[in-house]
Amino acid sequence: MSTAPEPTAPETAPEPAAAVDPVRGRTAGRAPAPLSILDLATVGSGHTAGEALAATTELARAAEGWGYHRFWVAEHHGMPGVASSVPAVLLAHLGARTTTLRLGSGGVMLPNHAPLAIAEQFGLLEALHPGRIDLGLGRAPGTDQATARALRRGLADGADDFPRQLAELTHFLDGDFPPGHPYARLEAVPRSASRPPVWLLGSSGFSAQLAARLGYPFAFAHHFSAANTVPALDLYRDGFTPSDVLEKPYALIGVSAVAAESRERALWLARSAGLGMLRLRQGRPGPIPTPEEAAAHPYTLAEEDFLDSWLANVVFGTPAEVAEGLEALRRRTGADELMVTSHIHGHRNRLESYGMIAEAYGLTGRAG
Repeated sequence: MSTAPEPTAPETAPEPAAAVDPVRGRTAGRAPAPLSILDLATVGSGHTAGEALAATTELARAAEGWGYHRFWVAEHHGMPGVASSVPAVLLAHLGARTTTLRLGSGGVMLPNHAPLAIAEQFGLLEALHPGRIDLGLGRAPGTDQATARALRRGLADGADDFPRQLAELTHFLDGDFPPGHPYARLEAVPRSASRPPVWLLGSSGFSAQLAARLGYPFAFAHHFSAANTVPALDLYRDGFTPSDVLEKPYALIGVSAVAAESRERALWLARSAGLGMLRLRQGRPGPIPTPEEAAAHPYTLAEEDFLDSWLANVVFGTPAEVAEGLEALRRRTGADELMVTSHIHGHRNRLESYGMIAEAYGLTGRAG
């Protein structure tokens, strides 16, 4: 397998992407809808966070070469298996090592931060990588309650105040607080002529309805809330109000997907992520276990039930089987874009999984 080619560093600052829809994705190859990647900078058992971040960088470069549309990283805290705790920092790094790939947060957990700080971070990212940045926002803490309290020192409000926090953030991004507002004379610096589109993320109906009311794009976490996918998307589409951002709804869904040369191997790999999720739900988060560890784990009946339920929402198998499963899911949900995530042990395994999916859809080739 070959590696993605090294990009040539531009001599001057890049210009904003021209004539490109900042929200609606582009299709490639034979894919009937845009394909994107959600990455968590997965830290596998026996590996370090530094190795995980290097792997994420290689994956982003490969994803660009294959023809995936966007590459998002997610904010999580207190999880040894996830190294993407500060999306803005990681996105700046990835932007410097790619040239055309859209990069974004999937997402930044807004209640953990002052809206002005996020406006400054993503204004800076947009200035560094104009026309390539997405700002995906979530209302969950992305961690346990004790860690959330530590993160929110001095922030009196939490997820219940999400709409007000969102309004404040968008005013900072646009520089348009109304006269008389306490922050009317403040400016989030830097602020470019363009700004990152705001996406609302969710795993229930709350953010779906808010995104609909505001006319924003919506991203639903099917990979850990599959039962709510169709109801949430229905709420979003039924309540959608056209805006300056979108004339009609645009929704993507995050999907766990694992491709390998055989269905048996894909399941073997997927069970490592399943055991990692089981331990997280049991309050014992750690690095993603190896497939061998997952195969040897002495599951109780309750644990087996959990694993079977979790695997039921993972699209796994050969590349052709995964493409068929993803297309069936797209048709069932009506999603406008699919964002796949392979949160499994082993960078080579992840790289090969994404590469096989790209190949199955006739994207630009294999790398790695």
